Amino acid sequence: MHFTRQSIIYFLILFVNYAVAQDTSAFRLIHFTSPHTSFPDTGRANGIMYDSVLYNAAEHYSDSAVLLVVPRRLDRTEKIDLIFWFHGWRNNIDTAAEFYKLTKQFIASGRNAVLVLAETARNAPDSYGGKLEQPGMFKALVLDVMNELKKNGVAPKAEPSNILIAGHSGAFRVIAYILQNGQVPVQEVFLFDALYGQTDKFLSWLNENPSHHFVHWFTNHGGGTDEMSEIMMHQLKEQHINFALTEEGVITKKTIKNNRILFVHSPREHNVIINDPDDFQLLLENSYTLRPVRKN
Repeated sequence: MHFTRQSIIYFLILFVNYAVAQDTSAFRLIHFTSPHTSFPDTGRANGIMYDSVLYNAAEHYSDSAVLLVVPRRLDRTEKIDLIFWFHGWRNNIDTAAEFYKLTKQFIASGRNAVLVLAETARNAPDSYGGKLEQPGMFKALVLDVMNELKKNGVAPKAEPSNILIAGHSGAFRVIAYILQNGQVPVQEVFLFDALYGQTDKFLSWLNENPSHHFVHWFTNHGGGTDEMSEIMMHQLKEQHINFALTEEGVITKKTIKNNRILFVHSPREHNVIINDPDDFQLLLENSYTLRPVRKN
């Protein structure tokens, strides 16, 4: 994700207006911090230099915030499904939730789950996943999420069920390492213009279980996600693993449901493929594992 300083200011203004105006009657927001998010981490103790700009640790690699979006009609009598979203470059959990309308799309999908946004590199051009690349760290984060839900009266059993991970752009790296080292079963992965590498980890995860569900929604404007999609599709062919490639303009619910490995090409730009139309919502509604909320 490549945002200018002006774009970041614009997103912050949007978020302030959103925080004031949003109707939370359909959901509840819970903020907390966890020692098991990406940062702080020794790998960025001195920050990084990028394009001759220093992104220091204090501003960009010290935030361990987690945001939970809990539907008001969540069924609390059963184990809880979790949807994790990881943002891309030059973003944070709050601006991502607003700019891509993640909360709106999640609630509109009607899924009986909790949406989790865990902070990574805050407002920095960096895909490094920090501590979440380490063995067992994601498992500890999941436990922190469940304990927070229990503390807030959301999930008395405090046990996770299905886990879906989604993300945009630079989120590919942290997601790939979670699949390899997270030590928690992940059933589904939805990437939005985010396949820049680490295909070995995604392929290993797909080969672990024939029910694993993978979607990469990509453009020709992501700086290489189209080429990497071609590489991964070639790798799948070599391993005799079935997949499908379709165009965004003709995608249907049936296409998503009938193809556990799906590549969706979009003619749109890198930063505008997640919402309007609401593609994140579309994928959630056609998840292989998530259930709809019970209607009263």
